[in-house]
Amino acid sequence: MPHLLHIDSSIRGEQSVSRRLTARAAAAWQAAHPSGTITYRNLGKEPLPHLDEAGGLAGMTPPDQHTPEQRRFWELTEQLVAEVKQADTVLLGLPLYNYAAPSSVKSWVDLLIAPGLSYDPATGTGLLGDREFIVLATRGGGYGAGTPNEGWDHSEPWLPHGLSMTGLTPRFIAAELTLAPVVPKLAELISLHEESLAAAERAIDELWVPAVV
Repeated sequence: MPHLLHIDSSIRGEQSVSRRLTARAAAAWQAAHPSGTITYRNLGKEPLPHLDEAGGLAGMTPPDQHTPEQRRFWELTEQLVAEVKQADTVLLGLPLYNYAAPSSVKSWVDLLIAPGLSYDPATGTGLLGDREFIVLATRGGGYGAGTPNEGWDHSEPWLPHGLSMTGLTPRFIAAELTLAPVVPKLAELISLHEESLAAAERAIDELWVPAVV
């Protein structure tokens, strides 16, 4: 039975553009897989713990030697890796905060890097790569070539590297200038935002359209 792992990370609740896009994608996936099931995780509302000393050492310590704190982190890692392994498609909403990924997404990535679970420590082979990974990225400003903030988006370039050990390879669909409708100094860019958002929505709608043969 097809299974989707749907992850949001925005802290803006119902005002979130990334959540709007992931909801659209989840609905499109469900329409294409009527018998499919969905697991939902909201990192913006229920963030994962950041790695501390116990969490960092949990993956380097044999499970039978774990302290209670290390065991707590390792069990969480096992749960997160299992969620990914159960999914045929992973869907992640990735807003840009202060030119980087939300810290909750960094925690998710850090906890996924687990020897023996998400990668083979002997060979370095990723163990999570045989699934679709769709990332819906949203950015309040514009960061493309020739813009004043070109190169300031440190989220989209980082994520493939952060997850590279696991074998997960993201496909990005992005909407830019999401702050244009609400920030007066960006008002002249509203039309560009609308074009970017419409293009992202079209790309989402085409993700699981059956091929014509």
